[in-house]
Amino acid sequence: MMIQEDEEIEERIMMEIVVDAYSREERAMGWYYYINDNLEFPFRAKCIKKRSISPLKVGQEVKVIGMPDESECECDMFVTIEYGKDALGVPLSQLEIIDDKPALKRIITDWHYWIKMGHEF
Repeated sequence: MMIQEDEEIEERIMMEIVVDAYSREERAMGWYYYINDNLEFPFRAKCIKKRSISPLKVGQEVKVIGMPDESECECDMFVTIEYGKDALGVPLSQLEIIDDKPALKRIITDWHYWIKMGHEF
């Protein structure tokens, strides 16, 4: 689902996240480090869409505790959640933050925007 272009988000993505990223790998790592360096873990989120690669159900709340290794984020951005007594990686695009943390919401919104605009690495 494509959305209308947002100049402010586009500027932030181009100047802070994928600046000087010319290859797929460089764009993926730009996103990985932007997200990993700027999200403050832990935070609460809820599942906003079903994904075949994730056991989460729409509306399910989770505690996000970190990010997996960068090698796990070469095709999509994943975050690590508490899942029972274990940790599990799930796509960030599947989650929406529910904590009142505007800076974190902006980071996640930027990623959702990138995906909805049809961009890839």
